[in-house]
Amino acid sequence: MTMGRMDMDAAGACSPPKIRVWDPVVRMFHWGLVGLFAFSYLTGDEWKQAHILSGYAIVGLLLVRIIWGFVGSHHARFSNFMYDPVTTLGFVRDSLAMRAKRYIGHNPAGGVMVFALLVAISGIAATGYMMTTDTYWGVEWVERAHELLVDVTLGLVGLHIAGVLLASIEHKENLVRAMITGRKRAD
Repeated sequence: MTMGRMDMDAAGACSPPKIRVWDPVVRMFHWGLVGLFAFSYLTGDEWKQAHILSGYAIVGLLLVRIIWGFVGSHHARFSNFMYDPVTTLGFVRDSLAMRAKRYIGHNPAGGVMVFALLVAISGIAATGYMMTTDTYWGVEWVERAHELLVDVTLGLVGLHIAGVLLASIEHKENLVRAMITGRKRAD
């Protein structure tokens, strides 16, 4: 882990040291997925070819992120944010009481969310691809599964945003900025 560095805030005062947490691959995956998912959602029925191409781009991002989850930087590795259910439920309870432990990387709830989103979006991609094949084109259960997975993913995104806001308030840390800059407060 790199040593923290002192930064100056807008008023010129020293702010707490920052450390690198989110590497460029994680950040590009995150924001690329945000943009492509939104684009795919908005173009689903109206702009079919763009929707399909966006889906293929999402598959590419998923493949990169899954590989990076095994070989990437410390905080990008899945092994760094896999927690047992007791730890995760305890973290959620403590977080709702505004007394949760601060994590430099993904907290237990964030780790579960990463896996849940990867699975749900992979399911969307798989059913989306199936709908383009001769075998499954027009098959109602595939279309329903695709739409259900989109709805589940939208719910997960809402929970993810709520969790980021809660953790940002609880730990007095802008987690959105951290996912843009890659840096978090060191303490």
